[in-house]
Amino acid sequence: MKVCIAEKPSVAREIASVLGANTRHDGYYEGNGYAVTYTFGHLCTLFEPNDYKPYWKSWDLNNLPMLPDKFKTKVTSDSGIQKQFKIVKSLFDKAELVINCGDAGQEGELIQRWVLDQAEYKGEVQRLWISSLTTEAIKEGFEHLKSSKDYDNLYYAGFSRAIGDWLLGMNATRLYTLKHGGYKQVLSIGRVQTPTLAMVVNRFKEIENFKPQPYWELQTMYRDTLFSYEEGRFLKMEDGEILANKVKEDDFEIVSITKKKGTEYAPKLFDLTGLQVYCNTKFGFSADETLKIVQKLYEQKVVTYPRVDTTFLPNDVYPKVHGILQKLTKYNTLTEPLLGKKIKKSAKVFNDKKVTDHHAIIPTGIQINLQYNQQQVYDIIVKRFIAVFYDDCSVSNTTVIGKAADVNFKTTGKEILKKGWRVVFESADKEKKETGILPTFEKGEKGPHTPSFLEKQTKPPNQFTEATLLRAMETAGKQVDDDDLRELMKENGIGRPSTRANIIETLFRRKYIVRNKKQLLPTTTGVQLIDVIQNELLKSAELTGLWEKQLKDIEKGDYNAGTFINNMKRMVDELVYEVRSETKRANISYEATVKKKAAKVVAKKQAGILTETCPKCKQGTLIKGKTAYGCSAFKSGCKFVLPFTFNDKKISEKQYIRLLQKGSTVNLKGFNVDGEKVEGLLRFNDDFKLVLEPKVVVKKQVKEAAVPDTLTCPKCKKGTVVKGKTAYGCSAFKSGCDFRVSFDDVRTKSAGEKLTKELVFKILKESV
Repeated sequence: MKVCIAEKPSVAREIASVLGANTRHDGYYEGNGYAVTYTFGHLCTLFEPNDYKPYWKSWDLNNLPMLPDKFKTKVTSDSGIQKQFKIVKSLFDKAELVINCGDAGQEGELIQRWVLDQAEYKGEVQRLWISSLTTEAIKEGFEHLKSSKDYDNLYYAGFSRAIGDWLLGMNATRLYTLKHGGYKQVLSIGRVQTPTLAMVVNRFKEIENFKPQPYWELQTMYRDTLFSYEEGRFLKMEDGEILANKVKEDDFEIVSITKKKGTEYAPKLFDLTGLQVYCNTKFGFSADETLKIVQKLYEQKVVTYPRVDTTFLPNDVYPKVHGILQKLTKYNTLTEPLLGKKIKKSAKVFNDKKVTDHHAIIPTGIQINLQYNQQQVYDIIVKRFIAVFYDDCSVSNTTVIGKAADVNFKTTGKEILKKGWRVVFESADKEKKETGILPTFEKGEKGPHTPSFLEKQTKPPNQFTEATLLRAMETAGKQVDDDDLRELMKENGIGRPSTRANIIETLFRRKYIVRNKKQLLPTTTGVQLIDVIQNELLKSAELTGLWEKQLKDIEKGDYNAGTFINNMKRMVDELVYEVRSETKRANISYEATVKKKAAKVVAKKQAGILTETCPKCKQGTLIKGKTAYGCSAFKSGCKFVLPFTFNDKKISEKQYIRLLQKGSTVNLKGFNVDGEKVEGLLRFNDDFKLVLEPKVVVKKQVKEAAVPDTLTCPKCKKGTVVKGKTAYGCSAFKSGCDFRVSFDDVRTKSAGEKLTKELVFKILKESV
């Protein structure tokens, strides 16, 4: 009997269906010479510290570092898992061949190898390696089964990762908790978790400590187009003011127009991080939500394996593209232009060297009804896939240089000459408006312009969102916007695409970070933890990225797993020595901080007005009597009183606190004055007696009709009226319009009235 072991019951069901193993038993399927069983993810785990040495169970600095000679695994103690493991072992005992059908990746390899090891299976093992769960893919996978030995390096990399995380997590968490943890506080430290937290904390501090620096920008508006001073901003106001005053005196002249044709390529296919970034930015999904949605899409057979870190496809997928596009009937308006000709094959999409275990996330061609959130994610995966086979987008990039008084200004714009792939992302009912389109300028043309000289301030970087944090993890904290450069840096990113979402969720669970709308902010505990860690290796995204590179090299067979583990042991040993030698204790405690804050709020709330100082004598504090608040220094002669009721109106403690702190209450309704209900606010007079200040009702003035910002030329009806040095004229003067009204004529026709924009426009309209 051949025994197949999958990672999930749902995957086992699909495989069993294809193999004809249709008889269902408790924990497996059987038929046609196969038994198809499954795990529930991790059936096995690494030993706990006390499994090696009983006294390691105690959290004691004297027990650190914990460095086992040989790392061992065990079946987890959960009763459901224990039961399933026994079923798996009994099948292995009868097997002539085991086929590892775990998820085709490092974690999937590790999970199944541990189960094989614990079951003490010694027979032949083959590996099923597939990128989707369609019937076609499963059949093709079983036709090309490989020896398990071909994936030994993948297992060594997974095992090394797990051991590295155990060594650092177990030792450093106990070390910092015992040394710096306060009331009920476990200080969790992780190989990827801690540098990720450090990035959030460092960004937060950078923004908190940021001091804005002033700078000045010289710009001018010519023919409704904004031109900026060619040499950039000014750091000294006086330098810019000289030029700003100078350019006012002259008309604006176009000096040069440079047009350069360019090509814009379609957005890359999605890897997991790219998809999580897109969905967080566009839909507000957390990284974890996106991972769960796309995993479900994979299990529903509509997309390929999602836990990938490449945006490329191997060449052997190219022959399948036509068939996939043909099956995407719901997108036929987009696929039809492609199916009538040879499908484009670009090196920006197909590159065997950029693909290792799996290729980019693409649709399989299977279409089913999906939930709304699933449809959103599926839709963008499909559109990215379709778009890469469209023609490139052709653009004309235009740079226009103009001058006034020999001061050069520049503006740039873009004209889309051929949409190409852009049509895939246009809305079905209306096209997106193209931005940055410039009017047609001619070299040598002149005209009036409106210069501006504005003071601005430098801005701090933005707080991290999940999208930007994922990108920072992918590039080990380096700011990289270019797609191709980011692709090169992935080997040194921190964490794996499949685990980054979980790392962020762990930081939330540990109460190290919180969400503020889309922003990710560190808690006080998170900041304190990063502050107390002196060892830069624990906090450095760049150095953690080097570990990730070594793990990838183990996977490729270019680095030794034993060397990696020994280096981790040595680092942990040094870390324990360093931290134990520290003389200061931080006493970090999330619960204590929360209780302290809550106590302050409660104390303030309970005390309320009774903490306020008497405004009259400035010596006593307020005390509460039967009918009023008074001063605690009344025995010394202070007569200050705040009655609970004033003019038949009960005054709340909150309003009296406002009066004491800000000089008045807000406007309150219900005061009785000569038998009438009056609205007003309370103030103190010079003797600190209460006085009522009735609300003043201001009659609303009728707003004038809004005057438009621009006036169409009343003569040619094409240009707009622009203001020159001595007169108003038409912007279409180059086309022959001679409309012109001098400032003197406007003043004469105003007959002494104030020259409002409305009046000037009226005079100009009547001047034709």
